[in-house]
Amino acid sequence: MNELHWLIDMVQTIEVGLVVLDKNFDIQLWNGFMENHSGVSPNSIKGSNLFEQFDYLPADWLKQKMESVFLLKNRAFISWEQRPYVFKFKNYRPITGRADFMYQNVTLLPLSSLTGQITHISMIVYDVTDVAINKLQLKSVNERLEHLSQTDGLTQLHNRRYWQICMQKEFDRHARYGDETSLVMFDIDHFKKVNDTYGHMAGDKVIQHISHLLSQSLRETDCAGRYGGEEFAVVLVKTSAEDALKFAERLRNKIETTELVYEGKPIKVTVSMGISDLQDRVGNSGQWLSFADQALYKAKEAGRNKCLIYKSKA
Repeated sequence: MNELHWLIDMVQTIEVGLVVLDKNFDIQLWNGFMENHSGVSPNSIKGSNLFEQFDYLPADWLKQKMESVFLLKNRAFISWEQRPYVFKFKNYRPITGRADFMYQNVTLLPLSSLTGQITHISMIVYDVTDVAINKLQLKSVNERLEHLSQTDGLTQLHNRRYWQICMQKEFDRHARYGDETSLVMFDIDHFKKVNDTYGHMAGDKVIQHISHLLSQSLRETDCAGRYGGEEFAVVLVKTSAEDALKFAERLRNKIETTELVYEGKPIKVTVSMGISDLQDRVGNSGQWLSFADQALYKAKEAGRNKCLIYKSKA
């Protein structure tokens, strides 16, 4: 009798949830952990159907898991990463007080009768809020660090290193699938004059202004970056040179007609753009970049504030 008393006391006081269900999903055992977090006493809930008592439970999904435990006589697991919680319990842990609810791992165990038949299943509910929050925070920090390592601080566009990775990926994709892809290089005309006239802070504002206009013009699949100083680069996927020229002209015109006011002074700038699509003549990504840069140089030679497509000399 002492051993039975100890066992009952342990079931009621253990810091995990214990629920026993019959084949109809009626509750046969509801321990102290479940009472403390649900506010429902064992006496009032015993014999009640689990899914009628807690109508927010994902009934179809959870029943399927439970029925497989009855049928296969094997345990099943539910991780917080798969579903943050099964029972909607509030989080009362002081360390992870920012969590609105208790993150849970749940184990479903088959329980056999003296004849060996699986007549009940047990749900063991573990509070893993601390572990989950720590892991989520670490993931968030890592994602932030990854973003910072890929981003130019001034413009919030991709930095040169990461943009070159994007360019190489698109070059490789073209080599494999033959999709049309174009590269646009551009820089700000007479940018030194902006710095000399208005100061370097104004120059930074101009770069940010153009970056903002560029970002507004991009599709989700495009990849834009600050290549260096006042120079920018854009990879336009599934885009011919002619369509890239239309993109470039729209952006060039938007930049030309948009006025930036810095410390009460209006500043207007223009850009020159060079375009190169991927053709058989392009042997590698470096050559692709060189062709776009040559087209940019030609645009500057032609008087600036222009967009030109690279033309082969052959």
